[in-house]
Amino acid sequence: MVLKTFGWSFAVTALGLVAAVLFGGWTAFGIVAILSILEISLSFDNAVVNAGILKKMNAFWQKIFLTIGILIAVFGMRLVFPVVIVAVSAQLGPIEAVDLALSDKDRYQELVTDAHPSIAAFGGMFLLMIFLDFIFEDRDIKWLAWLERPLAKLGKVDMLSVCIALIVLLISAMTFAANAHQHGGTHVDKAETVLLAGIAGLITYMIVGGLSGYFEDKLEEEEEQEHEEEEKAAREGKPKSAIALAGKAAFFMFLYLEVLDASFSFDGVIGAFAITNDIVLMALGLGIGAMYVRSLTVYLVRQGTLDDYVYLEHGAHYAIGALAMILLVTIQYQINEIITGLVGVVLIGASFWSSVRRNKRIAEAEARADDKTEVVSGV
Repeated sequence: MVLKTFGWSFAVTALGLVAAVLFGGWTAFGIVAILSILEISLSFDNAVVNAGILKKMNAFWQKIFLTIGILIAVFGMRLVFPVVIVAVSAQLGPIEAVDLALSDKDRYQELVTDAHPSIAAFGGMFLLMIFLDFIFEDRDIKWLAWLERPLAKLGKVDMLSVCIALIVLLISAMTFAANAHQHGGTHVDKAETVLLAGIAGLITYMIVGGLSGYFEDKLEEEEEQEHEEEEKAAREGKPKSAIALAGKAAFFMFLYLEVLDASFSFDGVIGAFAITNDIVLMALGLGIGAMYVRSLTVYLVRQGTLDDYVYLEHGAHYAIGALAMILLVTIQYQINEIITGLVGVVLIGASFWSSVRRNKRIAEAEARADDKTEVVSGV
């Protein structure tokens, strides 16, 4: 079962890591491995959400999402988008950006370094909004309850996450960017660039979130309409038009999933810039990670075990928050890419371990309850 589900992912991993060694040696191998783990960690909740929606769809639409959808996710967002973001930031054509990445790495690195403040501000704000919207939401399951409970109460204040994000952006522009870089012996003030890029990141997040919310609302409307049609058909003793309703609902599910998947993959792409500026290594690492996310989605759908490790979503979002702050700090200061990658891995690992301990406690409590029941019934 595991080999059947993850077979393609294993194959892509092997090919990707070999390509990394051939391209840049063992250092490149390590970076690609960390990027893969980071992408899987950041996108685990994506797989969980995808699986929860995907299991409601019929076999045809599941196949559409896992074929056309993965092409968009892997080749569109993980492979093409890094080229586009560098090309736009450095004012290059996509072909020229790819050519520089392969043939003139020093020049490409210089262009990316010059564009890094705007990339970091844009990505940092996008990631920060994801983290803030998560942490300010009141959830039934809390990982770090001592922290998440008061933050959930604060989250009842309208637009709080946007206000905090803008304050963080302003502080970043004044603290990091105003001291900016010395380039060619000339002092360059990056404050304006950082502010504009950060606001663009905030707007992008709000647009993506708005589209996701729109499709989610449409999906709920379709489900309510389908339920009403079923009740009406049952009262009148007529067969309902199941195929048309299922198809329409599934179509909105597919659109919603694509927008949702794009928003989740976007944080992985942006977060990758905190680890490396090498577009080849980025493409390899994110491509491997995206394949595992697809396999994990299929696995969760087939197994039906979406709630086993309830704190992983929390760990992934804390990792997103850490990456957001790291990106903003890298506007001026360089942070070792290994440390950056390990922050996310540690947080995911901690949330996984907490989930395992929680499951163990629940199992022990259920076992004690069963023992007491047996004793009582025996008496």
